[in-house]
Amino acid sequence: MDREFTCIVCPKGCHITAHEDGTITGYTCLRGLNYVKQELVDPRRTLTSTVKVDNGQLRVCPVKSQDTLPKDRVFDVVAEIDKMSIKAPVHIGDVVIENVLGLGVNIIATKNIGAK
Repeated sequence: MDREFTCIVCPKGCHITAHEDGTITGYTCLRGLNYVKQELVDPRRTLTSTVKVDNGQLRVCPVKSQDTLPKDRVFDVVAEIDKMSIKAPVHIGDVVIENVLGLGVNIIATKNIGAK
């Protein structure tokens, strides 16, 4: 059965089809082709979320995965982040969770937050 994808690598949003015979059509650049090849064998996503901040000028701090995560583990990682709270001050790039769930990916802060 053919599988259809909408490429998320750039704003074009190419409609790409992976055919049963192994061919891939509809991409307009190599990034789209590589995206679909990756999706077929190991779909991955960058995660963005927020974590609670204790004694901070803001109540939450935006965070993201430092690298891509397996798509089927994203909700598990979100649940892990939801259990966390960090103490202010927080600096961009601070590791909030090291090697989250043993996946080899850190969760890092993406905003500076001062202490109250």
